[in-house]
Amino acid sequence: MASDPKTSTYTRAGLNLIQQALSIYDADLRLAVSNRPFKEMFGLPDHLTTPGARFDETIAFLVAAGEYGKVADPEAFIQERVNQALAFVPHYVERVRANGRAISVEGSPLPEGGWVTVYTDITDTKRQEALLRSRSEELSDQVLTHAEELALTNRRLAATIGQLQEAKAALTEMEARTRRVTEMAPAHISHIDANGIYTFTNRRLSSLLPDRGNDIIGLSFEEALGPEVAALLRPTLARASAGEASVMEFTDPASGRRIRTAFSPDEQASGSVYLLSTDVTEEAQARTALEQTHKRELAAQLTSGLAHDFANLLTIILGLQGRLEKLPLPRGAHELTGATRMAVRRGGLLLDKIANMTGAREIRPAPVVVQDFLASFTPLAEATLPDDITLSVAVDLPHPALMLDAGSLQDGLLNLVLNARDGIGAGPGTIALSLRSVQDTWLEITVDDSGRGFTEAALDQALNPFFTTKGDEGSGLGLTMVYDLVKLAGGTVRLSNTAQGARVLLRLPLRPAEAEARPRLILLVDDIAEIRAHVRDLLTDLGHQVIEAASAEEARALADLPGLDWVLSDVHLGDTDGVDLLGTIAARHTTLRLALMTSLPPDDPLFVAGARRWPVLRKPLDAGALAQLLALETALPERIATSDTA
Repeated sequence: MASDPKTSTYTRAGLNLIQQALSIYDADLRLAVSNRPFKEMFGLPDHLTTPGARFDETIAFLVAAGEYGKVADPEAFIQERVNQALAFVPHYVERVRANGRAISVEGSPLPEGGWVTVYTDITDTKRQEALLRSRSEELSDQVLTHAEELALTNRRLAATIGQLQEAKAALTEMEARTRRVTEMAPAHISHIDANGIYTFTNRRLSSLLPDRGNDIIGLSFEEALGPEVAALLRPTLARASAGEASVMEFTDPASGRRIRTAFSPDEQASGSVYLLSTDVTEEAQARTALEQTHKRELAAQLTSGLAHDFANLLTIILGLQGRLEKLPLPRGAHELTGATRMAVRRGGLLLDKIANMTGAREIRPAPVVVQDFLASFTPLAEATLPDDITLSVAVDLPHPALMLDAGSLQDGLLNLVLNARDGIGAGPGTIALSLRSVQDTWLEITVDDSGRGFTEAALDQALNPFFTTKGDEGSGLGLTMVYDLVKLAGGTVRLSNTAQGARVLLRLPLRPAEAEARPRLILLVDDIAEIRAHVRDLLTDLGHQVIEAASAEEARALADLPGLDWVLSDVHLGDTDGVDLLGTIAARHTTLRLALMTSLPPDDPLFVAGARRWPVLRKPLDAGALAQLLALETALPERIATSDTA
């Protein structure tokens, strides 16, 4: 993005009117601004006066053109000039060019790096000085006149330099302000010239496309974006270069992010294009979910009437079959009526599946601990597999808990495992389930099997309702239901074959949960019913399950319950104190997490004894204190209380 086109035009026109040649290079030794006299004075080609042109290439051109006379070692000469530019200091020099013209070169560094250089043709001035020296005695009058002209020229030059300094300061300030504004924008803003070279960037490309660099000025479209993304955008870029503004969306193959890019032709430079790119991944996920909801609503409208009539027909058929079976029938007829009844019931099951697929369904994401989810899913899936088919699970996720609809995900994965089992057929075989994060944007779930793989027809149609390769044994709704669930969550489904068998790849939006929120089973011990009721309500409001004990004896018996996670006990329990109770439980159940609650002061001996081993909560309790306590998932069953819990 550049400054306002009208302002840029005025600035460029003003710089072109200056008699001196002007060039501004940035800290990376790339051309930022130049005027027409700069090109004309040194006979530079267009690509060396275009923003982004490299300083070393310009010096190489001037050396080859003989600007510095005969140079013994051109490469060393160019490198020396580059080194001087990198350690730039203010300077003023005069030299005679190879064409005999004399020029002065005045350079001044910029606050943000880079420098401004002004080149002035002083040939006439030098000639006047030589004339003065050779004819000082004969032409005293002429000397005086030329001296006056020289003084006038110097004054004009000084005035011009002053104006140039003002223009330089204004230009530098404008550029700095523009860059600050564009770098704050939550988008990538850039400019590409007619040759497909980046001439401007606000250095935010990597915020949209990870693993790309931000310093892309001077790079080509393919070098900056990579060949895959560049190939996606090239046709639209070509239309924009021809003057057609447009907007397109694409998915970055590497990260899976959805990017929207607007292409705007540069009216001031034919063939050049401005690009504005934003990350619309979350918007695309929401749009996908909404589209799937609309499809389900339409499907429900189309099928509800048919399903109702079909159900009535099935009911009539069942009734007629019942009446037929009461009549005297010939041999073999009862087998036929029984088969008819089974077919009718199968039709009823099919109607239930259609109702589940097209009926109202809402994805309800909640915090799910991935390892806990898989620990409950794996035995369920393995129960459906024969002994010679093994199921393996691999997890590579940076977040222990994610926002997921656990029920929907379990149904979908179970469908995929059953499909994989059927694809393997008679064993032995393997099914591999893997979960990983893709660029912290997607949860990618892959189910691989060692079966015969998908047929070409299945790859093309398997996600369509009622398509099946199982004959009469399949309903054709298993993968369709998985597709429906994933789309409702804003994700994608992809089918493919590997060298070993079939692969189903699901991508769901990766939304980390703020904390592990798996419901805990908590034994609450207090001999005052009102306090137990209050704490119980606080715990159940947090989503946990509570078992109550009114005495130490009840607590000791209930501590043996399977699945118990926490024991929270009051310090005073009649004749027994909570410290002794937890000590007894800790000796029997080393994996239980234990905590105390009390209204005793921190210097009370019982408080001190309990705090040496476990967290201690002060009464009255609130939801925040309980939530903080139960978040101590990595805490040992016995720990020293911190000041926060004490």
